[in-house]
Amino acid sequence: MIQPKYRRSFGDLSERALAFWLLLPAALLLGSVALYPVARLIYNSLFQRRLTDETGSNPVFIGFANFAQALSDERFWTALWNTLLIVLVTVPGALVVGLLLALLANLPFRAKWPVRLGLLLPWALPLVFAGLIFRWFFDSQYGVVNDVIVRLGGERLLWVTTPELLFWAICFSIIWKSSSFVALILLAGLQVIPKELYESASVDGASRWQSFWRITLPLLSPTIFFMLITGLIGSFQVFTPAYIMGGASRWGTSKQLRFYVLHLYLKGFQEGKLGYASALAWVLVIISAILVTIIYTTTEQYVYYEEQGKERS
Repeated sequence: MIQPKYRRSFGDLSERALAFWLLLPAALLLGSVALYPVARLIYNSLFQRRLTDETGSNPVFIGFANFAQALSDERFWTALWNTLLIVLVTVPGALVVGLLLALLANLPFRAKWPVRLGLLLPWALPLVFAGLIFRWFFDSQYGVVNDVIVRLGGERLLWVTTPELLFWAICFSIIWKSSSFVALILLAGLQVIPKELYESASVDGASRWQSFWRITLPLLSPTIFFMLITGLIGSFQVFTPAYIMGGASRWGTSKQLRFYVLHLYLKGFQEGKLGYASALAWVLVIISAILVTIIYTTTEQYVYYEEQGKERS
């Protein structure tokens, strides 16, 4: 009698082989939507490729000349400095506002869904819609902000047409938009902190501020660190609020409103310098990676020294 041919099933695989076959579809998808564009970006940055002339179809290899041109361009450094200012203002601002909103939403309300819905709505709004809302808020004639200023006895400010004022208006819109997402993530972190810790601290005579400083912040620090990294990366990519609120007639010429991604957009899509814009994108990746590494290393050292101090005490 002929024995039936043995067919191997997933149940017969080792854990390593099973993990390989289960992760293979995700790895192929990630490679198709992420790795290939990144590799193409590196390739384009090494060529002189213009969308407006014959070099768009026949690029000329120039090596790292695009990177050298970027580092010697004054507008590159202006855009980088303006973006760093955006990061320094919006990332701490979104973290502080988001933490306050998360603490507020974590209070024992009877009806919690209106509060949490209020946190969800700003994050769910499209970026273009949010930019249009704040462009109307800061309108010189009909804006809500100027209306409040006039009612308080002040004078109308030209928010949209003054680059310095528009910079702060853009920062405010970014903080409003991103702080809701920060609050949702921090609220999830607050809800996993055991309530017994607060009850024990209350029995020992600790105040609310001491409980917040000794219990909430240490246990919430991994979530805060995660939001710090994501906020840092997101602030470097600011584009839509500045584009919508500033308008093409201002962000293209004003030094105060020339942010990094706007500068990249101008070079790549208005001037047609695809190779140069690809080099600018890679410089942004390198800068973001350096800053994230510095923050991660600093945080790891702080945690290490804090643990060493606890062990000695």
